[in-house]
Amino acid sequence: MRAPVKATNQPIEELGEPARLELENVTVAYDGQPALEGVTLHVPHGTRVAVVGPNGAGKTTLFKALVGLLPLREGHIFIHGKPLGHHQDCVAYVPQREEVDWRFPVTVTDVVMMGRYGRLGWLRRPSKADRAVVTRSLEQMGLLDLANRSIGELSGGQQQRVFLARALAQEPHILLMDEPFTGVDVITQEATLALLEQLQGQGVTVLVSTHDLNLALERFQQVVLLNRRLIASGPPAEVFTQQALTEAFGGQAFFLDGCVVVDQCCPPSEAQQREW
Repeated sequence: MRAPVKATNQPIEELGEPARLELENVTVAYDGQPALEGVTLHVPHGTRVAVVGPNGAGKTTLFKALVGLLPLREGHIFIHGKPLGHHQDCVAYVPQREEVDWRFPVTVTDVVMMGRYGRLGWLRRPSKADRAVVTRSLEQMGLLDLANRSIGELSGGQQQRVFLARALAQEPHILLMDEPFTGVDVITQEATLALLEQLQGQGVTVLVSTHDLNLALERFQQVVLLNRRLIASGPPAEVFTQQALTEAFGGQAFFLDGCVVVDQCCPPSEAQQREW
């Protein structure tokens, strides 16, 4: 039997047990076709995890299932030992940039304040404490001078940092980031990686999907290798074997001078594959 836990809007250190994430035989389907099938995975508390696999492998599907945006056809997800849906606001999700309508007329501050909505409820106005958290999050991501700018006026790297600030304002126990390094500059990438290390020090569990296998090898403690099902999980050196990479990528992945190389030229996204 799973032990009861305190409300998840409390700080991590006040929880009665580790902020763990568990998937048991999770299957998610689109139009009757499995996008994820039979995934069982236990993510250790406070770990920095890279989620990798070919396009269409189910990485985005996994993240959307973890925040309740997609229903499970089979299986269970447990957060803090309780089923998905028992938690108000402890999982923050940063989607891919192309999934966001950047023309929507909101300011940077508006977007970051959205991270507080789960705590505010529908009828409450932001308190002084909420505004202080938003200001701190903007400052942490170097965005205070852009606070009143429209989100659509920003560069790709700045937009990425705004969504990171929104996630920080949510004060999550688990952070999911879907392809955060795609289309951003080196400064934004390094700022993101530094933030992930800082969050880890605060006990936040972080899952990041990426196509950069060498980044996953060098900068993450754990790797989850997917291709609609779980191929392997664990420390990068144990996951990135020729056998596991061949199983995930076919003949497209190989080792070259100590690096992992994937021969994929502009593969379709999961959304495009579903349209086909």
